[in-house]
Amino acid sequence: MIVLGIESSCDETAAAIVNDKKEVLSETLLSQQEHKAFGGVVPEIAARAHLEHIDDIIEDCIAKSGVNIKDIDAIAATAGPGLIGGVVVGVMAAKALALALNKPFIAVNHLEGHSLIARLSNDISFPYLLLLTSGGHCQILIVKGVGSYEKLGSTIDDAAGEAFDKVAKMLNLGYPGGPIIEKMADKGDANRFVLPRPMINSGDFNMSFSGLKTAVRKIIESSSPDGTMEHAILSPKDTEDLCAGFQAAVTDCLAKKLDTAMKYFKKNYPAGKDAVVSGGVAANTYLRSHLLQTAEKNDLIFSAPPIRLCTDNGVMIAWAGLERFQKGLINKLDFKPRPRWPLEEIESE
Repeated sequence: MIVLGIESSCDETAAAIVNDKKEVLSETLLSQQEHKAFGGVVPEIAARAHLEHIDDIIEDCIAKSGVNIKDIDAIAATAGPGLIGGVVVGVMAAKALALALNKPFIAVNHLEGHSLIARLSNDISFPYLLLLTSGGHCQILIVKGVGSYEKLGSTIDDAAGEAFDKVAKMLNLGYPGGPIIEKMADKGDANRFVLPRPMINSGDFNMSFSGLKTAVRKIIESSSPDGTMEHAILSPKDTEDLCAGFQAAVTDCLAKKLDTAMKYFKKNYPAGKDAVVSGGVAANTYLRSHLLQTAEKNDLIFSAPPIRLCTDNGVMIAWAGLERFQKGLINKLDFKPRPRWPLEEIESE
């Protein structure tokens, strides 16, 4: 069984082909550089870039795979959630291919792509505990099966990924913020600045990062002679230490919440043995190491996708499409792309 997956929900135009032997036959990805000047993704620019490159990306992916296009069994595409202009581009390309080749079309929820991708690279069975932290999403879930999710908690304001991007922008480090902050944090002293751990002792599974972001802003402003961001004076050492402190605070919050969730998971799902982290923030090696310790403390097996498969990519969409296809979950060509699409609303039957 061979599935082509297309991803275009934000600022990556990507395609990949996988099979049911857990082999990635090919993948092609283009990260849009047009947004760096703006410090974040501009939806209209992203949609235009997807439209300009999607055909070449798909063609290159198929050519590299060595697979005859007629031997592909199904076409999958991210159908939401995401920036609707880009989502429409990918969905329309997938529908056109499906129609031309007389193949099934599979509408994949972007978050389900992140949720299932660790099963491609690791031996993970259902149910498993998942920390999904990607872009504007940050939630803790129990993955019971394909299309079957129990949400334990989520962020009540900014997601962790958003906080990384916004803090990087405040520090004039560029976009995306996660990799830059991690690099700076490696040289910094995480204990120099006192930063809050919002909701860390709330006892539930919910998270909050807006207050932490505000605390960083106040420290930056305190370095300014007039108390404004525009005239802040931070030395390279100040920036490194602030990045280290911020990264440690986010990690402490996520690790604590996941620790609480692990205890719930073990009690209510005794057959489960895996704890997984996925999404763009899961590419942070500092976070991974601390979550590994948390899992080991709770006698759970910790897994994460390869770092290259944490950020948006076509492989996760192809794999989620394949998992859905194996269950007979296909969609009609009149499926409407969705800018918002909670995991709880995914069809599982």
